[in-house]
Amino acid sequence: MKVVEIAGIGPAPFAAMILAELGAEVVRVDRTAPANNGLDLTGGLGRSRPSIAVDLKSDQGPEVVLRLVEQADILIEGMRPGVMERLGLGPEPCLARNPALVYGRMTGWGQDGPWAGMAGHDINYAAVSGALHLVGTQDRPVPPVNVLADFGGGTMYLLVGLLSALHSRRQHGRGQVVDAAMVDGAASLITMIYAMHGVGAWEDRRGVNLLDGGAPFYDVYECADGKFVAVGAIEPAFYRLLVEALGLPDLETQQMDKAQWPRHRDLIGARFRSRTRDEWTRVFEGTDACVAPVLSLSEAPEHPHLARRGVFSTVGPAPQPRVAPRFSETPALDPVPEHAPGADTVSTLTDWGWAKSEIEALLSAGTITQRTD
Repeated sequence: MKVVEIAGIGPAPFAAMILAELGAEVVRVDRTAPANNGLDLTGGLGRSRPSIAVDLKSDQGPEVVLRLVEQADILIEGMRPGVMERLGLGPEPCLARNPALVYGRMTGWGQDGPWAGMAGHDINYAAVSGALHLVGTQDRPVPPVNVLADFGGGTMYLLVGLLSALHSRRQHGRGQVVDAAMVDGAASLITMIYAMHGVGAWEDRRGVNLLDGGAPFYDVYECADGKFVAVGAIEPAFYRLLVEALGLPDLETQQMDKAQWPRHRDLIGARFRSRTRDEWTRVFEGTDACVAPVLSLSEAPEHPHLARRGVFSTVGPAPQPRVAPRFSETPALDPVPEHAPGADTVSTLTDWGWAKSEIEALLSAGTITQRTD
């Protein structure tokens, strides 16, 4: 499978990275000059694939991409609505060159609607979808970094759309446009909560429900050393193991009595504050009480379970998570450090069928650049 990625930030490059490490042949089309005043906003998501640098605003720049599209199965772009059309690289010219192409579009608000042309970020899309309302304390919502709308509601839904469109192509022989909007995905992610709210099983406020920290058996507790443990003992059998290990067996029969939850929280909190996080980790090790240490970014890669499963790989100077999921017959590739923009222009275009004279002419015209350092 061949993928052309128009370089961007956030969920679109993450989707391209995942496809590359699952075995697709991905080429990233970067700018010939640094964007955002040279600020690197890729966050390391450019790993594991070659980069070519193309001036898309030049006379011949769009044609370079269209020639790549002729051979591609997928194109991924994360521009605002209308930008690719102005560059001459919208769905119409791309599908004209390759009617079997799956054209993946990643935006915040979608390709249409009153807010389609507005700027935004994860926090905005999560806010409007209702998802941000769910996260935080009773006093205020708290941004869950940018995993909720960007990568959960964006990348993962884009990937589902791309792969579904490829499956459809196998049946019908035609490509199509996949309109993946982060606001759509963020709303979809909380389908269960909307359904529970609809039947009266979820209050429309934070910190009073089963899964939002309202229940004392599904929350985070501070330990004696200022570190934290996460408790998720929802099922009665698991809850019984929790309160027995804490020396609070009297709480077992009152688990779902909401009137008792404030008292239970105080008692459970006092117990956890009596020992360090790692001491409590040893107490609950191997049990079904659903208690786990809250690990920092530097601690998580060293955890015995994650280390045994090889969840992380050293990429450049530091560990990074490997791509998921896992396959029995076609394992994912090991991640490779990010290539500098334009580091692979000549070699990639050669591999994709350009003649040496064509590449030299494009270099001379400034349509493409080759990074040499």
